[in-house]
Amino acid sequence: MEAPPKSLNHVKHIVLILSGKGGVGKSSVTTQTALTLHAQGYSVGVLDIDLTGPSLPRMFGVEERQVHQSTNGWIPVQVCPKLYLMSLGFLISNRNNSVVWRGPKKTAMIKQFLQDVCWGSESEPLDYLLIDTPPGTSDEHIAIAEELRWANPDGAIIVTTPQQVSTADVRKEINFCNKVNFEVLGIVENMSGFICPYCAECTNIFSSGGGKQLSESLALPYLGNIPIDPSFVELIELQDNNTKGKSLVELYDKCSLKPIMNEIIGKILQKNLPSRI
Repeated sequence: MEAPPKSLNHVKHIVLILSGKGGVGKSSVTTQTALTLHAQGYSVGVLDIDLTGPSLPRMFGVEERQVHQSTNGWIPVQVCPKLYLMSLGFLISNRNNSVVWRGPKKTAMIKQFLQDVCWGSESEPLDYLLIDTPPGTSDEHIAIAEELRWANPDGAIIVTTPQQVSTADVRKEINFCNKVNFEVLGIVENMSGFICPYCAECTNIFSSGGGKQLSESLALPYLGNIPIDPSFVELIELQDNNTKGKSLVELYDKCSLKPIMNEIIGKILQKNLPSRI
């Protein structure tokens, strides 16, 4: 009988963040999902396997940190107590270097990420492992599906933007999920309007409603809209320079997107999905 990677033995829930389209804000949604779960008391690991654009070390403000090897494998970077991150970005000496790899090397790297990172322990299991994936349905996605085939992941959060050009590509990603037996936990419409930093009015600069229409047409759960909020972008960009020593985890507590994400993540938690362990 096939078995899941041993590195996942102490992980209660595995959630993938997927989209068939690049530039829809998967990393932003992953970051906010991690922050939201962490704020509710869960221990959270984030695995960044977007190999050509590993942006999560920057998002969490831990670019200068390093991963370490133990006898059991890689030890992820601790962003703060109960929040951990593993990314190819930690293994690249210069953040400006591009990753120019052929498919087999990308596949091998993903397999190593899923097999050789120490998530949780028997005494302190990890509540949630979030996997931030590349766009599309390429070699990387096939490698992810193969490694998680016996791991019984909870499923995937599908991220789209309102435009039809995005929802058309997302349909392909949902079709991929169906083929590899990843349950779709729900669809999130990101960049759904722009919140003015001066008057707080929301303007639909990319239109609105495409994600909800997509979920209705495919009879899938709709989790909600996430607008573009300059204050969140500012937290990411300025967390190293002008925050008086506060981390992103502390700063996000007052972000206007927090209640929106609480509602979105609440819909997933309400499913009461069984623990893997």
